[in-house]
Amino acid sequence: MNIALWIAQVLLAAMFLMGGLMKTTQVAKVKSTMPWAKNASNGYVRFIGLSEVLGAIGLIVPYATGIAPVLTPIAAIGLGIIMVLAIGVHARQKENQAVAMNIVLLALAIFVAIGRM
Repeated sequence: MNIALWIAQVLLAAMFLMGGLMKTTQVAKVKSTMPWAKNASNGYVRFIGLSEVLGAIGLIVPYATGIAPVLTPIAAIGLGIIMVLAIGVHARQKENQAVAMNIVLLALAIFVAIGRM
C-alpha cells in the first residue's frame, strides 16, 4: 500500500507542479490555450498556479522528510478541493475531457488523503 501511495503522490505532484508552474509563470500562454482562463484576471490565474505548486510540494516533502507528515494529507485535501471547483468550472463550459481529468486527479487526491491519515 505504501508503494501505491507514493506512486499516486508522485503522479499528483508532477501533474500539479507542471500545471501550476505554467499558470504562475506563463499567464499569457495559459489565457490563450485554456478557455476557462480567458476571462480570468492574471492574479487569479497566478493564485491557482501558486496553490497547485504549493500543494505539489506538500504532497512530497513533509512525508518524505518526516517533518510534519500530517501536512501531506492536508495538501491532498487542498488539491482535492481545487479539483472539485475545477470540475464545476469545466462542466459549465462543457469541457468534458477536462472534467474527466479533474475526476481522476480528485480520486488520486482522495486516495492519498485517506491513505496518509
